Amino acid sequence: MTQIIKAGEKNLIEVFSDSYLFNIPLYQRPYAWTVEQVDELLDDLLNALEHDPQAPYFLGSIVLIKDEHHPASAVVDGQQRLTTLTMVLCALRDLTIRDKDRTNLDAFVKQEGNELKGTKDQFRLRLRDRDRTFFEEHIQTRGNIDRLKEGWAGQSDIQKRITDNFTRIAETLKPLTDSLRVDLAQFIVRKCFLVVVTATDRDSAYRIFSVMNDRGLDLSPTDILKADTIGNLEESEQLSYGNIWETIEERLSRDNFRDLFTHIRMIRLKTKMRQTLQADFLQHILTESTGGDFIDHALVPYAKVYETVLDCSYESTHYAEEVNKLLSYLRRLDNSDWIPPAMAFLHKYSDNYEKVVKFTRDLERLAYALFVSRANVNERIKRYALVLNEVEQGDDLLLPNSPLQLTSKEKHDVRQRLDGEVYTWVAVARRVIMLRLDSLVAEAEAGARYDHRVVTVEHVLPQNPMEDSKWVKLFPDEDERYAWTHRLANLVLLSRRKNASASNWDFEQKKRAYFEHGGVSVFALTTQVLGESEWTPAVLERRQKNLVDLLAKEWRLV
Repeated sequence: MTQIIKAGEKNLIEVFSDSYLFNIPLYQRPYAWTVEQVDELLDDLLNALEHDPQAPYFLGSIVLIKDEHHPASAVVDGQQRLTTLTMVLCALRDLTIRDKDRTNLDAFVKQEGNELKGTKDQFRLRLRDRDRTFFEEHIQTRGNIDRLKEGWAGQSDIQKRITDNFTRIAETLKPLTDSLRVDLAQFIVRKCFLVVVTATDRDSAYRIFSVMNDRGLDLSPTDILKADTIGNLEESEQLSYGNIWETIEERLSRDNFRDLFTHIRMIRLKTKMRQTLQADFLQHILTESTGGDFIDHALVPYAKVYETVLDCSYESTHYAEEVNKLLSYLRRLDNSDWIPPAMAFLHKYSDNYEKVVKFTRDLERLAYALFVSRANVNERIKRYALVLNEVEQGDDLLLPNSPLQLTSKEKHDVRQRLDGEVYTWVAVARRVIMLRLDSLVAEAEAGARYDHRVVTVEHVLPQNPMEDSKWVKLFPDEDERYAWTHRLANLVLLSRRKNASASNWDFEQKKRAYFEHGGVSVFALTTQVLGESEWTPAVLERRQKNLVDLLAKEWRLV
């Protein structure tokens, strides 16, 4: 069959006509527009109507799979706009006073059957099976706008979003005069245009979809993968697998769901991404199994362990608290490259709690070693790929030559970095290391752990003390003073923004007015400083050795 692709600019009189019967395939992502996006659309429409009601207004593009001789149109892209525009037309219809206007507007929502044409009564837009009946009964059917205050029980999250948006549309349009509402309706159907792109086959439609995605529209690679994964299944399986897919996406959030696919790609291919995510899946991963097999044996189990990693929620009869604590430390890092090995191991050995705790200890050690040494993304991916290989092959990851373990040189280099000028690292790196160190001090002193929204790293001995200050008397040797300024021993954590005016205060004043909060410090590291009666090179030397030794013992750097 010849593949035909057409594109044309059409106003809504043509779009919501008998030429199209829009259907949202069940493998599509659910309706996702927020109230803020609805507000923006309504504001734009009303402003355009007020400014120049005769000027055409462009609403964007939609992509359809459609036979040119039949109205049935599967929506590949444009569901959000078509659904929201339908809600606007429904609200205008129900709020309009004259029956004639209501009937005219209803014609854009519902096709009236005609025996001579061989058509039947049906709504012009049909949502996915999960939301179709709800949308038809509560939005598309006339007269429901008066029932908004009653609420509709038993809604899913998507249906609640639809209800919230329809409510906002009604609240915005109701204060307008009836004349203005009719003018708005005329403007929408006559002067608002969509570029309608139709393709007679699915591959062509999704090629167009991919190009539009690459040009910055709000589309996700997982939407394309969903079509290829579920769209090729038997129709009897599409609904159940579509429900599984969407449940996972809703549970994880859209961004985390995309990241899940990135991590699965790394687990399977063990290489840095060289092309698009969807290309790697289509060429290397989905070719190995059917869509159903991929969902059953990859997406579902990996989503489960990914949630465990994200939420630090490993469950077992032993070591669960330690594993989750280590996961929380890993989550502080400025990269997520360690996640695929964690997912792969938990997927394979989740029930073996002794293996899990030993692996997580060593993964946290390796990840922080790479973090401290500031290994670049290529170095990290190469190292974690080696770990993934051993996980897959079932090798002993505790052997000294395992890529999960640190070499003698790596141990030495990490310790040297920790003993150096930590404050000169990038801000996120020094803060993460200080928090990790604080957790060790808190555990050693049986203290509590804290999680604060604002965490800053501050010097005790200031970076640029005044020449007549006590600091210069305590550290008369300028080279020695500078050598200590940025090292671990001289740094503390605060749970508030820095106070520039406090930086040069003397030691006692800083302790009383700056390092304490409500009479105490919330960080164990800072509490240690409060316990010191003076701040001298000897104190710093003792403190530096203790702190570096604490990290070295935790990460076995000796």
